Amino acid sequence: MKISITGISGYLGKKIGEELKKRGHEVLGIERKLIYGSLATLSKEIDGTEVIINLAGAPILQRWTERNKRLIHESRVRTTRNLVKAIQTLPQDKQPKKFISASATGIYKSGFPHNENSSGFDEGFVGNVVQDWEKATSGLPASVQKNIFRIGLVLGKEAKTITNMLLPFKLGLGATLGNGKQPFPFIHEKDVVRAFIWATEDLNKNGTFNLVAPENISNKEFTKALAKALNRPALFSIPEFILKMVLGEAAVLLTESPEIEPRNLIANGFQFEFPCIKEALVEILKTKTSARVI
Repeated sequence: MKISITGISGYLGKKIGEELKKRGHEVLGIERKLIYGSLATLSKEIDGTEVIINLAGAPILQRWTERNKRLIHESRVRTTRNLVKAIQTLPQDKQPKKFISASATGIYKSGFPHNENSSGFDEGFVGNVVQDWEKATSGLPASVQKNIFRIGLVLGKEAKTITNMLLPFKLGLGATLGNGKQPFPFIHEKDVVRAFIWATEDLNKNGTFNLVAPENISNKEFTKALAKALNRPALFSIPEFILKMVLGEAAVLLTESPEIEPRNLIANGFQFEFPCIKEALVEILKTKTSARVI
């Protein structure tokens, strides 16, 4: 199949694109200048594409200055709207068969359990961005099938969630964030890639999916698991006020989180390779350090 990807130069975009190529698909990247350029040029670029995978979006974990807030919002919402508008201009036989868009678990309100049927959405900055992001797909023609993946905290050898933590944890300086009770809805990068491949190659897999592992753990439990895998202590905690000094409003991303169930993925037969934090960390650390089985 001919597949076009926004955000193909990003962390997940590279991995998904590489795997699709290995499976024999023709993979093209949609450049940012095309997305923000003329509608006619963008329409021509996606003409005949069978699947569009939308991964574009500026990092959310940064200080939320007004400029950064606009960037976080526009890089997701404007990108998606422009893609949808371009699809609308194409004759039906030239439109993609499927549109797959990344989303985020930040759509859900913290402090409550959620599955895909939940309507308890967050009313803060992130929740509003993600809701606008998903609403931007509503204009897709009825003939175009749609997947939305609400992605959790991605763990992998190159994921910042891991790479930013390894050195302090190796030095025995690992720490829980805040009180550590907040849920830690993780997903291994390989399961992210597998889910996108699964949705791309099976046009019958439609709808919204929470892309998180089945195991529910807290930040404190993740901290203990990572420290144990590295055979190091993790005796510290970073108070919420310190996180706020560093990140400002964005500290809420580290101190609050919803509990999430991947109900629709399981119901549709998706098989997780790494359903538990134990297996995920062992795989991630086996080539980075001398991790031991936990």
